[in-house]
Amino acid sequence: MKYFAVVVFESVMRLLFALPRFRLANALKSGFLRLCGASIGRRVVFYPGVWICTGRNLRVGDHVDFALDVLVTSDGGVRIGDRTLIGYRSQILSSNHAIPAGRGRIFGAGHVRKPVEIGTDVWIGANCVILPGVTIGDGAVVAAGSIVTKDVPAYSVVGGCPATPIKMRD
Repeated sequence: MKYFAVVVFESVMRLLFALPRFRLANALKSGFLRLCGASIGRRVVFYPGVWICTGRNLRVGDHVDFALDVLVTSDGGVRIGDRTLIGYRSQILSSNHAIPAGRGRIFGAGHVRKPVEIGTDVWIGANCVILPGVTIGDGAVVAAGSIVTKDVPAYSVVGGCPATPIKMRD
């Protein structure tokens, strides 16, 4: 029965999230995520190809924009503040595979889940990766192609692999 539920969930996700970004489609996408346990704010925009794994433990504020092909894994918990822009093909990951001690087997070692917090009025550029356990402060900007491994202070601009501070917003 669990396998059937997964197949139904993934099939509905693929159909719904392939729709273009018009108001009715965004309302359907938001409604589906709410049925899955997510908290979705007003006027959230989902471009085609967005993929949100499970939806539970996901909290999205008002006026958030998910561009093309954004991936979110929310099983560790993801909170996204109001007026946040997430660039195309970016990934917000709240879980990852566990690395066993010593020479233990990686396959079957389980997962590590850590929450991701993204503040209000944040801009995440295209092709960014936000790793588990990261907090991005209000008003921050993450440059395109960055891999964020550590917390980002409010109103800072970061970039690179791994992301490092570039400047503070004035």
